[in-house]
Amino acid sequence: MIPAIQHRIDSFRQQQRVRAGSLIMSVFGDAVLPRGGRIWLGSLIHLLEPLGLNERLVRTSVFRLGKEKWLRADTHGRRAEYVLTDSGRLRFEEASRHIYSSHAPIWDRRWRLILVVGDLDARQRDRLRQALLWQGFGSLGSDCFVHPSTHLEAVHDTLEADGLGDMLGNLLPLLAADARIALTASDADLVARAWNLERLAESYTAFVADYLPILAELRRDRRVRLEPEEAFLARVLMIHDYRRLLLRDPELPEVLLPADWPGQSARMVCRELYRRLAEPSEWHLDAHMRLADGTMPVRLEDGFERFPSDDPLVSISL
Repeated sequence: MIPAIQHRIDSFRQQQRVRAGSLIMSVFGDAVLPRGGRIWLGSLIHLLEPLGLNERLVRTSVFRLGKEKWLRADTHGRRAEYVLTDSGRLRFEEASRHIYSSHAPIWDRRWRLILVVGDLDARQRDRLRQALLWQGFGSLGSDCFVHPSTHLEAVHDTLEADGLGDMLGNLLPLLAADARIALTASDADLVARAWNLERLAESYTAFVADYLPILAELRRDRRVRLEPEEAFLARVLMIHDYRRLLLRDPELPEVLLPADWPGQSARMVCRELYRRLAEPSEWHLDAHMRLADGTMPVRLEDGFERFPSDDPLVSISL
């Protein structure tokens, strides 16, 4: 195994607390969804075992994801397949646009606001906050959430899919334009209050530090032959780490970002390395991903080209 890949796998396995459910959802979004969105539980266990996830942990995590309405179980005799629910698929389709389809946001200089105007108890407020942060919103106190470019109709649909439809009557979505009155706070002041960009920048820098050595090793020696399993494991960990970063990233337009924003370098590392890992990792899925009846699910068109060649950020050098 390539030393840099082995190092990343070892680092993952040595974590004191592995969020297995989050990793499983990364696998579903990146590897299972393009192959029909369902997988036999035994096959999932086998695929994740090299990352240190034992059978009991995978079974427990999948059961919890079912309780949270991300997955549902379809039984076939004594075997169970797990498939994304309709709401889970909707959330992953939205996430896929952020992960795989790069775009340079063009800002219309209007802020999207979600105001809490009704009475919500503490538990409801926490659920709402987590759901909106998942969609990239920043928080201005407990009653105001802000985003620079999202579609408010899509936010509404996602909240409903997340089981928060009963709260919608307490929320007021607004478009707000900058009135540009002298001596008042600026857009930069709002960004600094709503998001911790310094912490996010540190996370992007750490991502590059983890995965650029793998990419550099593959660039340095074109004769290196990636084994299918190591390619799959590296792909899973990379997409998992990148997805978790994007969940915290509001995708601010360039005019609102600090100079030399490391998120762009992280995307370029992820894009190039993913394209190098894709083919051998698919060989591993061909060999080991199965449905409950033992058949291999074929790769389907899911509407998302993974990291297309016309990426507007492709000119960034690493």
